[in-house]
Amino acid sequence: MSANLRAQHDALLKSFSSSADLTTIRSQLTKLKIALTEAGLLVPSPEAKPQDLALARDVLEVGAFCSIRAKDVESFDRYMNLLRAFYNDYASVLPASQNHQPLLGLSLLRLLSSNEIASFHTALETLPPDLVRDSPYLQHPVNLERWLMEGSYSKVWRARQQAPREEYSFFVDRLMGTIRHEIASCEEKAYDSLPLSDAATLLFFDNLQEVLSFANERGWQVNPSTQVVHFSNASSASTHTIPKKATISTNLQFAKELESIV
Repeated sequence: MSANLRAQHDALLKSFSSSADLTTIRSQLTKLKIALTEAGLLVPSPEAKPQDLALARDVLEVGAFCSIRAKDVESFDRYMNLLRAFYNDYASVLPASQNHQPLLGLSLLRLLSSNEIASFHTALETLPPDLVRDSPYLQHPVNLERWLMEGSYSKVWRARQQAPREEYSFFVDRLMGTIRHEIASCEEKAYDSLPLSDAATLLFFDNLQEVLSFANERGWQVNPSTQVVHFSNASSASTHTIPKKATISTNLQFAKELESIV
């Protein structure tokens, strides 16, 4: 390994640990990936020395984390595809990485937030049960999936504040976006209108501007003087009978969520 490659590696880790701006880190990553490719280390080979493979793994791990910070899911997927060879094929010759479990957890969250539930369970089944049980990084997505199945959306919302790493919040936010649209669909079927404050509570929004942006996205009409949101399908509500049992069930679910928040 050249001294220049080692120096670039050390500079990248220093930038990442000091939370330097993403532009700087991504520029360093680009140069390092070129250097790793030229050295035959971007894709590992049996001929490579363990210390060289460990350096390449470090670079790719930083790249995966930075992709999430940059909200670039496709880039994250590319880094994780490269890392799998290091984690799966060279685990016996490389020292354990402290970033392995956090990145495994992020991979599970990525599947969960994309509603790829079957792939989520398939990936989970490939992991040792004791690792899943004991790792906070893996328990986080496992708990989220269980709460989703239970409809315990308030627990999913609170999980953002309980994330084991800051990068986890990105996927929890994506997950909450999906949940909000599901709740919104129920609101549109069950009500003609709602007080804006109630809609904000039910949708887990912290401020008025977030509610207004969401209402605009859904095509809802908001009366600023009465602070009431009118759903776009209200005009056709009279021609469609909403099943009473479904409405009652929805209201009860909303009441449970409100109670858990308060």
